[in-house]
Amino acid sequence: MIAVANQKGGVGKTTTAVQLAAFFAHRGFRTLLVDLDPQANATSSLGIDRGQLETTVYEALLEPEGAESAVLADVRPGLDLLPSSGLLAGAEVELVATPQREFRLRAALQHLAPRYAVVLVDCPPSLGLLTVNALVAARAVLVPIQCEYLPLEGLAQLVTTLDLVKRRLNPPLDVIGVVLTMFDARTRLALQVVQEVRRAFGARVFRAIIPRAVRLAEAPSHGQTIFEYDPASRAARAYNELGAELLERLGLCTVPEPIESAQGTP
Repeated sequence: MIAVANQKGGVGKTTTAVQLAAFFAHRGFRTLLVDLDPQANATSSLGIDRGQLETTVYEALLEPEGAESAVLADVRPGLDLLPSSGLLAGAEVELVATPQREFRLRAALQHLAPRYAVVLVDCPPSLGLLTVNALVAARAVLVPIQCEYLPLEGLAQLVTTLDLVKRRLNPPLDVIGVVLTMFDARTRLALQVVQEVRRAFGARVFRAIIPRAVRLAEAPSHGQTIFEYDPASRAARAYNELGAELLERLGLCTVPEPIESAQGTP
């Protein structure tokens, strides 16, 4: 299980979680995407109207034994979704007095996770109780970092939180990788951020860099992944490369055909 996390908003967490989920499903790995963000952007990015949902991850956190009823099966071939809801915004307050409050997501997913080769959790842009739940449930963290100055400044706080969760709540937790997003090669700042992140994280930084791309920003408004919306785009190629690198780090067997050369949608 991989948590896609960064307390800074607008760094590409949701985009990365959605595209990687589509990538894994297309490659033949049964995948579950968990939308843990009250904004429900991952849910809407896949064309799901959250207003029409009767059961979501909100109910799963409050009643973990009923999590299965909230899963939307095959929103894409091989890809299931545990959708979000605006009600999730109040979950942190509701869970404050709940026993084992940091373990609610782990409890909700304990019977679901074994069905999947990959589980991805899209975290909210904060280091609150929802994100802590994701970090406690996960075995690994993928950290998207926008190639700008302010997202770089917040890394120290994120690393501190990860270390705290690892020591006290989830010893196996580790950073599987850092992915650089919204890269614009025309700016000196972007190049400097790449250098700083590689200096700080070394081999944990993925070789693939996600470019700033209009087509990538447009895809969610059509309820499509970038592989469906524009499979020949630079962004689609970059996410193919990122997915292949992540497969290597997970030790999963790869299928040689990339999404952009396949017929049809993932």
